[in-house]
Amino acid sequence: MSDIDASAPIDSRRAWEVVLQHIEGDLLAGRLVPGDHLPAERTLSSELGVGRSSVREALRVLEVLGLIRTQTGSGPQSGAIIVARPSGGMSSLMRLQVAAQGFDVRDVVKTRLVLESAVVTELAELVARDTADSAPLDLGVAAQLLDAMDADGPVSEAEFLALDAAFHLALAELSGNAVIASMMAGLRNSIESYVLAGAPNLPSWAETSGRLRHEHRAIVSAIEAGDAELARTRVTAHITGYYTETNFIAASEQRTLHG
Repeated sequence: MSDIDASAPIDSRRAWEVVLQHIEGDLLAGRLVPGDHLPAERTLSSELGVGRSSVREALRVLEVLGLIRTQTGSGPQSGAIIVARPSGGMSSLMRLQVAAQGFDVRDVVKTRLVLESAVVTELAELVARDTADSAPLDLGVAAQLLDAMDADGPVSEAEFLALDAAFHLALAELSGNAVIASMMAGLRNSIESYVLAGAPNLPSWAETSGRLRHEHRAIVSAIEAGDAELARTRVTAHITGYYTETNFIAASEQRTLHG
């Protein structure tokens, strides 16, 4: 397992991300491979200096992403088991995530608008060009992430927003454009940092998370309808709407960002 200073103070709101990055780092370095068991929750909690609830949050995200499988019991297959390595854009620009922490929020928003508008356009056009001889666009992974956000059980703000970022990355990887997928993966930590930092500024997390759920489904619906223009409009409103609501950008800036 990779080294980390467990004595260093950790922001409780970001503790789950410490666990997530630790496990991802071991996966990318080959210290963990498919078939390996992760240490027990108690061990990871002690080793990384975080609460067991933060460990559980990180493991839930990794399971939704398809990297681990968890099973209760006491047999050899119990606990958390690695079932896949990070692939595609998730791994190719991992190092860029560190640098991305210092990017200005307006630059992040502008970049997201360029990249994600291109992604939904490509996906919608793929659907529109679909013929009997071509394989249909499989939005299964994106749908699973949306279902996880809609779970009946409690989903914390941090977990919800991590799943949100994973949803947008999943669409980028579906587009088939490896460069865009890699750039989205490299920006993932920066995106998550800003959206999570803005959450306390929201008048009502329940209302905002409900709206985000609806907007995600609406974006997918536009893609499935093969309507590229509608998909672009919806993803643009979705991205700028959240940053405006959290006061990271002024409402007057939206038109400039859209342009």
